[in-house]
Amino acid sequence: MMRSKPFFITGATGDTGKNVITMLLERGHQVRALVHHANEQSAALEKRGVEIVVGDLLDFTTLRPALEGVSGAYFVYTIAPGIIDATAYFAQAAKEAGVTTIVNMSQIFARRDAKSHAAFDHWTAERVFDWSGLAVTHLQPTLFAEWFLYYAQGIRKGLVQMPFGEGTHAPIAAEDIARVIVSILEQPAGHAGKTYPLFGPKEYTFPAAIAEIAELLGRNITYERISAEAFREQWSKMRSPFMAQHFYAIAQFYATGGFSGTNEMVEQITGHEPMGLEEFIRKNRHSFE
Repeated sequence: MMRSKPFFITGATGDTGKNVITMLLERGHQVRALVHHANEQSAALEKRGVEIVVGDLLDFTTLRPALEGVSGAYFVYTIAPGIIDATAYFAQAAKEAGVTTIVNMSQIFARRDAKSHAAFDHWTAERVFDWSGLAVTHLQPTLFAEWFLYYAQGIRKGLVQMPFGEGTHAPIAAEDIARVIVSILEQPAGHAGKTYPLFGPKEYTFPAAIAEIAELLGRNITYERISAEAFREQWSKMRSPFMAQHFYAIAQFYATGGFSGTNEMVEQITGHEPMGLEEFIRKNRHSFE
């Protein structure tokens, strides 16, 4: 049954946001989405029945009316400076608008002693939401399975260069995280004030994961371990110094076992087991061809 009030989704074209929107629409819900610019992607969402709001998480004047009449909201902020301000603006706007449920995308690395500036900011943003008195649920996923899509070019060429040797993680697909978000938005009872670490079903070292991908694709792929410093330089060239510093810190944290572990949280919340690496690669095989 369609709810009378819409859900408000940020990061509408991102890995989790686009999946959340699809799932909500399939379940008959109204969706309002925040986008930075009106473009082909936003037009495509509009054609699917999504109400589009052009604005910015750092602009309270667009956030406040965008949250009016919303029952639940999904908050996600990219790896960039500004999340603490954005969180404060979002919390204030949501409180004024009477939003009853917020799902906040954080990260497993979010902690007071994080060496990553972005991870520390995520930890601080969690505290801002907590202080607000709003009904907020924090999600702390391990590394996304989509990491392998970021390295699709290397996989196609047969050479993947990363700094990860020691340490493991259980990659989790954005689709499964989206399913958790939708489940909490639809049935928020019991989730407010909780923090959920999210994992995929099986742990891998990065070399073992690449070896499995090579077997699934039927090709030879070399995994070359590079230094954390070289990794930081890679990302500094591809994205930004801020993001590069974050990934440099991730490499160090990963080696200490900071991303290790798995649990049944996804299944407990959604009723569905998260997809494994084999299924993820099969679904995204076209990206590696």
